Amino acid sequence: MSSKTATPMEDVMREKITTAFSPSNLIIRNDSHLHAHHAPMQGSTSKETHFHVTITSSAFQSKMQPARHRMVYGLLKDEMSQDGGIHALQLKTKTPEEEQREKERQGH
Repeated sequence: MSSKTATPMEDVMREKITTAFSPSNLIIRNDSHLHAHHAPMQGSTSKETHFHVTITSSAFQSKMQPARHRMVYGLLKDEMSQDGGIHALQLKTKTPEEEQREKERQGH
């Protein structure tokens, strides 16, 4: 099963996050194209450097945002440290309860 996909970094992120956090909701948005012109990205052949990730998981229960973000950064540290890896990671982390409250607020 060594089939190459067009989004290997996103695939690894999805697999790691799913395994670690069993999210009820996971949205990975690749924003790399928005940053391709930035100086640090010149010469980079990777099309997977900037991501916006939304994770809803009960694993975040009773943890503040910084602790939640550290959990995700720790999980993806290899992908963030490798050449051509993740350059920027924007996170939105929620518990299922927080997501439900958010939906209720938006519905009114």
